[in-house]
Amino acid sequence: MRKLVIIPTYNEIENMKALLPVLMKLKQQFDVLVVDDSSPDGTAKFVEEFAKTEPRVHVLVRAAKQGLGKAYLAGFDWGLKKGYDVLTEMDADFSHAPSHLDEILALIDSHDVVIGSRYVKGGGTVNWGILRKIISRGGSLYSRIILGYPLRDWTGGFNCWRKEVLEKINLSGIRSNGYSFQIELKYKALKNGYKIHEAPIIFEDRRVGQSKMSLKIVLEAFYKVWLIKSY
Repeated sequence: MRKLVIIPTYNEIENMKALLPVLMKLKQQFDVLVVDDSSPDGTAKFVEEFAKTEPRVHVLVRAAKQGLGKAYLAGFDWGLKKGYDVLTEMDADFSHAPSHLDEILALIDSHDVVIGSRYVKGGGTVNWGILRKIISRGGSLYSRIILGYPLRDWTGGFNCWRKEVLEKINLSGIRSNGYSFQIELKYKALKNGYKIHEAPIIFEDRRVGQSKMSLKIVLEAFYKVWLIKSY
């Protein structure tokens, strides 16, 4: 199977300088697509130069910052059109450990969807304050109750999809863009009868830069769970 890892970026040049060489050395074979929202710090230019010596790396530059969900949708569209069989979402900031990527890509060979889960046995978080833990765990519990599926980690963004799942759930109909984007994708997959395997991961707070989490994003997720159920 041809596998693609999609990494959205905005001002992530320092993280990409560290992450790309690590990814190229992993056991699993995959390509990387960096979806950059015209970062003023030169992230896209660095990736373009890196790609000249590493044919497995690609870059898709968008005209402006449009949100994480739209970045992933653009990456999914690019990957599906290029004929990839597996498409994986991954953060640029090492909060999603490359060692877990190897494990997730191995598991997708025998599952419809594999997600990196912080809330199953063996999973967890590092360097999180109590408020963020409450928000994250509460968001997943809330989603589990409202949406009616026993998934433990609804809000996590380290997710691996077979192409047939993404094609079936109608990506053009995805309405969420912020924190609730991951919830909507997972709900649509489950509603269409696909099985989601939760692989334990340790999620470490970002190494460089600022977290994109905000109160607005969190509040959006809480009310949009009800909208997602009605779609």
